[in-house]
Amino acid sequence: MPSISLRRRRPAAGYAVIALGLLTVGTAYAAITSAAAASASAPGITSQNQLAEGRAIFLQECATCHGLYAQGTPGVAPSLIGVGSAAVDFQVSTGRMPAREPAAEMPRKPVQLTTRQIHALAAYIASLGGGPAIPTAGQVSIAGANPGLGQQLFVTDCAQCHNFVGAGGALTYGKYAPALTASTPTQIYEAMLTGPEAMPVFNNTTITPQQKRDIIAYIVETRQEPNPGGFSLGRVGPVTEGLVAFLGLLLFMVFAALWITAKHGKAHE
Repeated sequence: MPSISLRRRRPAAGYAVIALGLLTVGTAYAAITSAAAASASAPGITSQNQLAEGRAIFLQECATCHGLYAQGTPGVAPSLIGVGSAAVDFQVSTGRMPAREPAAEMPRKPVQLTTRQIHALAAYIASLGGGPAIPTAGQVSIAGANPGLGQQLFVTDCAQCHNFVGAGGALTYGKYAPALTASTPTQIYEAMLTGPEAMPVFNNTTITPQQKRDIIAYIVETRQEPNPGGFSLGRVGPVTEGLVAFLGLLLFMVFAALWITAKHGKAHE
């Protein structure tokens, strides 16, 4: 027992304990960061071949504006380091990117890359600095979601720009909120995660993953609702309804004036 106590009191033993503690912490940190990097990549296992393919696509389609190392070009295109694979998948899968000319906001266009190419490009961008990952099928599944709660959340956080039924609308300074009628659940989830264009970022702390699924369930359910009143008029609310009412009343007044004039002319004859 005395010999053990003496060995414990030696300075070398203390240094050994500190070194062992640092080694343990370093191993744990490496495991956590590697898991985070894997989650930030495109769905499936990211291989060197996929990264190579993604870099080749980036150099061909994106480097002109975003720079050879995705560092961005001032006044032309932002840096892509740290945006994550979700942002890439959203922009490319909706056809907004690759852009043929620089613009403040890119409208939705036909998709130019295949799903495999999009995931390879997303994996390459994610490898440069992490960021939000592409949600899995389970994350965007609306099975068991609550559309009623989703409606409340949508009205509170989204309707001011996207309209109450996701029909979109004009914003200030020439910006606009696109319609959600053609957006997939994955794209809606990614938009909330990344905040494209004028949209703010709704991370998983601001709006939880379950609440995101509730919002998606409401949007999907709204698309399937019939129009019991007849024509939907774009479902953009009282603006188009008021315009139609105004034009209808104006047309009625024109016909009424023509009828009164014609009747007065016949009476005069």
